Amino acid sequence: MLRSMFSAISGLRAHQTKLDVAGNNIANVNTVGFKGSQTVFEDTLSQVLRNGSAPNGAVAGTNPAQVGLGVKVAGITTNFGQGSTQNTGRASDFMISGDGFFITEQGNQQLYTRAGSFDLDGVGNLVTPDGATLQGWMADPNGVVDSNGPLKALKITQGQVLSPVATTGATVSGNLSAGAVATDAPVTSQVTMYDALGNAHQVQATMTKTAVANQWTLALTENGTALGTPATQTLTFNGSGANTGELTTSGTDPLAGPITDANGKKVVAFTPNATTYPSWAGPVTLDLSALNQFGGVSTAAAKQNEKSGSALGTLQSYSLSNDGTIVGLYSNGLRQSIGQLALASFTNPGGLEKAGNSSYRAGDNSGNPLVGAAGTGGRGTLSAGALEMSNVDLAEEFTGLIVAQRGFQANSRVITTSDEILQDLVQLKR
Repeated sequence: MLRSMFSAISGLRAHQTKLDVAGNNIANVNTVGFKGSQTVFEDTLSQVLRNGSAPNGAVAGTNPAQVGLGVKVAGITTNFGQGSTQNTGRASDFMISGDGFFITEQGNQQLYTRAGSFDLDGVGNLVTPDGATLQGWMADPNGVVDSNGPLKALKITQGQVLSPVATTGATVSGNLSAGAVATDAPVTSQVTMYDALGNAHQVQATMTKTAVANQWTLALTENGTALGTPATQTLTFNGSGANTGELTTSGTDPLAGPITDANGKKVVAFTPNATTYPSWAGPVTLDLSALNQFGGVSTAAAKQNEKSGSALGTLQSYSLSNDGTIVGLYSNGLRQSIGQLALASFTNPGGLEKAGNSSYRAGDNSGNPLVGAAGTGGRGTLSAGALEMSNVDLAEEFTGLIVAQRGFQANSRVITTSDEILQDLVQLKR
């Protein structure tokens, strides 16, 4: 008679746990990055009243007679499904679309979280609301990120300086009119270049038609003075045949053929005058691969190659790309990588242990963290200005509350009924 009471007591405990889990899920319905949990039940051992027997000749087999001894909580599993997106517009809010966890460090403990709400602390570290630092790889002074290096705290220092770079390359592209004659006005184009101190120089590229057919000269000057040596470069174009209009020779020697760099581009070089430009030591190489001589008007123009030279820059703002790279925008107009967020994935994320503050720590059954960049190794991609909200489904949780309540009530009724039967048994002596 007492078996039913003890079974019902185990049912009360199990359904109380189910209510606790549902209550926690509902409490965290608006928690950023929260993952809901589900309660799984299983029956306990059963008492065998009669063993089963196998068929033996003319005697048929019998099944065992067993009475269960109640229920227990088999496990509480976490649903790591994707939560909904909430746009915030904050540059330091990041969201993972797909698998993976942000890596944070607090003290000497490495933690993992899906909550991407970060802020900058007093020294520029990206930190969680409880003070854990976001981990990743910082870029070197040239903006190169080594994702195979050790993890470090990501830091964004407002107003950090990007050193000036002397101009080393420019491009001259477009058309030089095949109908031009030596008496025509030169074709000019102005381009801003920089010395190693970041001083801007307004350099004029002048292309002048010579008396020789299909031949031009190219000069770089500032305020009418030659930038350096040589003062001019000679350009000769093919006037007929299959390669009509293409540059055939360049440089001071018209028989030398086109000078090409390691990438096969047709180039000429000017070395700035050391006396006039003491902080501009290296040559300026002009890429002429896209310069041609065809009929029509002259459209040739020069421009400095991207990142070839720049003035001093200070960090104005930053943005996040889908692979987790934090790109800084500087006052000189350049964009350069500051660092890159690292993501961790696990073979069994359900084995992670909850560490509070919306964080997890690696557990015995989670497997080791597989660290890498977003979008690689099965890890998800990143979005800035958005947060992943809780994946708790209120309709499902309310339904679960009803189920747990009815289960609790039913087990309570079993205890009440068993008690009434025991009371009848006690009264038999009267």
